[in-house]
Amino acid sequence: MKKQSCGVCGSAVFFENSVCLHCGTNLGYLRELRAIVVVDGEGRCRDSSGKEWYICANLLLSGCTWLAPTSGGQCFSCDLTRTRPHDGDAKGISQFIVAERAKRQLISELDELGLPIVTRAEDPDKGLAFDLLSSVHENVVIGHAAGIITIDLAESDDAYRERMRAQLDEPYRTMLGHFRHEVGHYFEDALVFSHDGLTQEARDLFGDDTKDYQAEIDRHYSEGAPADWEQRYISRYATMHPYEDFAESFAHYLHICDTVDTAREFGLIPKTPEASSFCDLVETEWLPLSVALNQVNRSMGKDDLYPFVLPNAVIEKLEFVHGLRTSAQAAS
Repeated sequence: MKKQSCGVCGSAVFFENSVCLHCGTNLGYLRELRAIVVVDGEGRCRDSSGKEWYICANLLLSGCTWLAPTSGGQCFSCDLTRTRPHDGDAKGISQFIVAERAKRQLISELDELGLPIVTRAEDPDKGLAFDLLSSVHENVVIGHAAGIITIDLAESDDAYRERMRAQLDEPYRTMLGHFRHEVGHYFEDALVFSHDGLTQEARDLFGDDTKDYQAEIDRHYSEGAPADWEQRYISRYATMHPYEDFAESFAHYLHICDTVDTAREFGLIPKTPEASSFCDLVETEWLPLSVALNQVNRSMGKDDLYPFVLPNAVIEKLEFVHGLRTSAQAAS
């Protein structure tokens, strides 16, 4: 989350602001600049090239503050949503607002990290898209299949999500975490399995992904995680199958990168040259920061912000994910 300011009065504004609370200026997020910009009374702004951008058609529906390339059209993030609750589903729409906010944060971070997003329009078979479904009237299973990420909107409800977290004995469960985990599956398909060398390297780290997935799920829920799982995995869920180990590692890579970058933006840690390896970043920046933030949460009587331990085996997996990011940036 970058520090942003109003282009008219200079007051602090934030990622989801559509109006400056100090001077009342209309605002919008321009993805191409990764910045909040001033929007005129007609809902338009013009970039440095002269191209006009317009407020997203979903500003009132989902609170989307991003700008779209056409008047009355949707922004890039909203275009990625393939399915949503119908307008008459009041509860589903209220949950949809929470999910879309998390999705915008995800897309913004992927842009910042230089991870390539191929849309369904660009690749009808494997491009990225989201089905954000209400489980009020049907069963919804969170998951990923060939670029389509399905999210159960019930997870936007704090009480429901906490109940599921306790039932599954998880230390952490958030809507943004679901998006980060599932997009990990997408990027494993897009960046790892498309390259023989990376596929073998991933199998050496995470295990044989050709194992029968359903059989491994059944094993996990009947036997539980291995006794020594904490030495090799970031979570119990990661022990289920190599697919899940990669997705969990990918999600934690995004957790760490976003939190460290935000801490730098707001002066909690100094802005230093990029670490030579992700391992260095973990050792010199993430571990001291996460310990401090955990203690701050405890001071407020809350659970730890980051209730996870990073053994060497997990850091090695995070380093692999980091390598995918740098390879993608080089390719672009």
